[in-house]
Amino acid sequence: MYPSSPDGEEQAVPLLVSASENLQNDRSLPEIIHRKDDAGAVFVLESKGKWWHAGYHLTTAVVGPVLLSLPYAFRGLGWGLGLFCLMVLGAVTFYAYNLLSLVLDHCEKSGHRHIRFRELAADVLGSGRMFYFVIFIQTAVNTGTCIATILLAGESLQIMYSNLSPNGTLKLYECIAMVTAVMTVLSQFPTFHSLRHVNLGSLLLSLGYTFLVVGACINAGTSKNAPPRDYSLEGSTISRTLTAFTSISIMAAIYGNGILPEIQATLAPPATGKMFKGLVMCYAITFVTFYSAAISGYWVFGNKVNSNILKSLIPDEGPSLAPTWVLSLSAVFILFQLFAIGLVYSQVAYEIMEKKSADVNKGIFSKRNLIPRIILRSLYMIFCGFFAAMLPFFGDINGVVGAIGFIPLDFVLPMLLYNMAYKPSKSSFSFWINNLIIIIFTGVGLVGSFASIRKLVLDAKEFKLFSDDIVD
Repeated sequence: MYPSSPDGEEQAVPLLVSASENLQNDRSLPEIIHRKDDAGAVFVLESKGKWWHAGYHLTTAVVGPVLLSLPYAFRGLGWGLGLFCLMVLGAVTFYAYNLLSLVLDHCEKSGHRHIRFRELAADVLGSGRMFYFVIFIQTAVNTGTCIATILLAGESLQIMYSNLSPNGTLKLYECIAMVTAVMTVLSQFPTFHSLRHVNLGSLLLSLGYTFLVVGACINAGTSKNAPPRDYSLEGSTISRTLTAFTSISIMAAIYGNGILPEIQATLAPPATGKMFKGLVMCYAITFVTFYSAAISGYWVFGNKVNSNILKSLIPDEGPSLAPTWVLSLSAVFILFQLFAIGLVYSQVAYEIMEKKSADVNKGIFSKRNLIPRIILRSLYMIFCGFFAAMLPFFGDINGVVGAIGFIPLDFVLPMLLYNMAYKPSKSSFSFWINNLIIIIFTGVGLVGSFASIRKLVLDAKEFKLFSDDIVD
């Protein structure tokens, strides 16, 4: 823990001060302290929010339509291991996010308020290489999430269209193009803080479609058209093992939130203690939505469940297992929330681009800043939309993003940063539990990366580019 002053106030650990001084004195390392000319910080990551605003942002970042793929994750784990992994990953991520917030709070007390994950990692660990490692992983994660978001939004639009026009000719890639056009327009919200009301709506939408889908699953499971249920794990021992790690990687991606420092940056300083309230709000919604969707979806469809439970409710053969209005309303809720999620995960890319492209001495809506913002953000969305249409591998993308991105950012780095900042005693519980989490999830991430990439490669051999069907 940090040493205390005579009046009881905690003092900043010397490591943080010395690390920051070293970073400032070493010209080979990126500048992370002075931000007077940093338009990405001043504009995109402006700090005006309340704790409940952070709760909205967190919930949008964590509780999204990807929770509808939880039954698919159970398909590779079975009931017992599936529930166990869902519980453990939830507990570990809540713990990790709280540790990360505590490190940010103490850095702020020491006079160094970090608003970016890469700055925090470079400061506490005293490494410029860590700065670039985090920015690479974080950018890959956020871009992958944006691609998956556009892909799922396109699928939701296609479901709505097929319900209204069963014999229609609209293709998946055309739906994705329409979603991309809307996302390009919405991407012009200038700051992260300006999304607070959008993300409140996102929170309510997540509850809405979850309850609709859960109700539809219960109805399908008790109807005369209920599908046969088989919960056995398919394939050889090696195949089942790799599939299990892919499923864990998918769950990690679903719980993942690689932008907590950026979310905490939106809080009006001092931010100390505010993020814990936001986390409690987020995980209350997480508990309700994740468990209900996972249990009801896997209960009905077993090992035949699709990567999107809505697709399972509309089988290729036989009657629909849910009323048309339920499916259509769920798809509408999902579509609207996906717009919010895409905006949230794009903020890191925007602040990176606008750190140099915008002029902090000009107004945020000045021609000097408005034109580059429109061009760069539009190009970014078009890039994500193109890859979503070209590679429709929703379940596979989730697994790869979870293993390569979210596991190191959310299951390894927070514990490492806490140990480096606080230097807990080697005999303390926190020291051992943190190191145990680091070791376990480093191994899970390595095996999960291999398993997820392997599945993506196998699926890529069987399906064409710009396919009209999303690969499970």
